Amino acid sequence: MISVEEATRRVLATARPLPAETVPLPAAVGRVLLEPLYADRDFPPFHRVAMDGIALAFEAVAAGQTTFPIAATQLAGMVPQPLADSQTAVEIMTGAVLPPGTDTVVRYEDLQFHEVNGQRVAALQVAPPAAGHNIHHQAADRRQGDLLLPAGVRLSPAEIAVAATIGAAALPVARALRVAVVSTGDELVELTQTPLPHQIRRSNAYMVQAALRQAGAESEAFHFNDDQDALRQGLPPLLDSFDALVLSGGVSKGQADFLPAMLQELGVQQLFHEVRQRPGKPFWFGEKPRGAVVFALPGNPVSTFVNFYQYVLPWVRRCQQPQGYRAQPTALLATDFSFAPPLTYFLPVRLELAPYGHWLAHPQPIGGSGDLASLLHCDAFLRLPPELTEFKAGDAFPLVQFRGLGS
Repeated sequence: MISVEEATRRVLATARPLPAETVPLPAAVGRVLLEPLYADRDFPPFHRVAMDGIALAFEAVAAGQTTFPIAATQLAGMVPQPLADSQTAVEIMTGAVLPPGTDTVVRYEDLQFHEVNGQRVAALQVAPPAAGHNIHHQAADRRQGDLLLPAGVRLSPAEIAVAATIGAAALPVARALRVAVVSTGDELVELTQTPLPHQIRRSNAYMVQAALRQAGAESEAFHFNDDQDALRQGLPPLLDSFDALVLSGGVSKGQADFLPAMLQELGVQQLFHEVRQRPGKPFWFGEKPRGAVVFALPGNPVSTFVNFYQYVLPWVRRCQQPQGYRAQPTALLATDFSFAPPLTYFLPVRLELAPYGHWLAHPQPIGGSGDLASLLHCDAFLRLPPELTEFKAGDAFPLVQFRGLGS
């Protein structure tokens, strides 16, 4: 049996960078960019009007002028309307190009309009303090040629928007990981079935698939009963055609827990079996040469949950971003806690942002590794080290997150 730290090290050592593929821009969200993106022109590309109102020459305001006949109207997307007479103004809308001959925008809220001999006139109620007011100046954000997105960044909707701004209709990204999610067990039935008293619906596979999708990986689900012949026939094609297998169940010490021996029989090299942790101790991990990496997780749902977020997700991230893997964040234990066995304990916690900027982790009750519903009130697991039995409020420990912090 090995430590959590050693198990994590062995798992991450099997991660391999993913090859490139080019995908349409909308499909790139959640993927990892493989080439840098540069500004194709200034941001903004012109002096952009920042408020609805009028554009005028500040020199007229400085000279004491307070009323301005409207010489033209210009909306966003229109060709700029030059101001021929500095005693007049152009009625202007947000996003428009600043008209030549003007250098200041006065917002509608600081104006009153009236007509003089059929001419629309704007009267200043609040004078602009200086030239350049309410203007987003050309190149204020980025200049043409500036680096916008480095290679290796994970693409969120914000990065997609920036890529669209420079006309990137498709992006080179790391190929999506392909993962086979395999549930095992005679007791499991489909979601659409009404389980008999001795049966349960197979929730683990759906949890794993949802988490993989959230991480930008692709997956397919498979199920095998506790039948060695079915596994012997069904697993080899998966081992040869997917990047990874995530199995649930069949790895402990029961009479039907024959997956570890079966996987080795099928050519998967065992890298470890059992980790000094609770929950999730029977975790089995291996790799088939020139084939898939195999995460064989214990079937109790909280055990599957813990092991997925402690081991599988970091492996996915390392494959996607070989240089971008980040250490786990920490949180402060909110109350004293005791745990006697010499095991790393993954304590379910609810997170609270303290006034001084740290995360406080509040322990939550759980009815064992089968109590999946208890996680509805949790944000993360606090990873407590095996060498301690008493854990004091205010001490910091690593977090294994499964929600956004504080969500």
